[in-house]
Amino acid sequence: MSVSYQQEFLSEVEDDIKPLLKKDWLEIEHSKSTRALDPDWEAYYKIQSSDMLRIFTVRDNTILVGYFVVLLIPSLHNKGLVQGIVDIIYLDKEYRKGFTGYKLFKFSEKCLKEDNIKVMHVTTTEVNPIDPILKRLGYSKIETKFEKVL
Repeated sequence: MSVSYQQEFLSEVEDDIKPLLKKDWLEIEHSKSTRALDPDWEAYYKIQSSDMLRIFTVRDNTILVGYFVVLLIPSLHNKGLVQGIVDIIYLDKEYRKGFTGYKLFKFSEKCLKEDNIKVMHVTTTEVNPIDPILKRLGYSKIETKFEKVL
């Protein structure tokens, strides 16, 4: 196993990411009847062209085994602050043991810090919570989110 971490552009990972997105959706989507797996690729490309998208990946040799996608969003409450909002995280089940996920977080944080991002928000699901790793990485729970399907 030769695992590597890198930052990539959407055009480099789009084809590789699709099978993992399906696995991710099947694993954590709690409302499959109201949310089909249908990414808006055009919107992602527009966000990337505005320099507001970061994609960090884990590959085993050349095979994509995980991703960490971050949107860079200006804070409307704190002028001048750009926040990293994690859009989606996934790591193949066989890579969840050990430190692969931890190292993906650390790599992503390092790159974002180099881009002068000072705050990162991560949402974890009730279906597959990642609270223990977030606490180990120094994240604090700041809010609880609720949803109602109308």
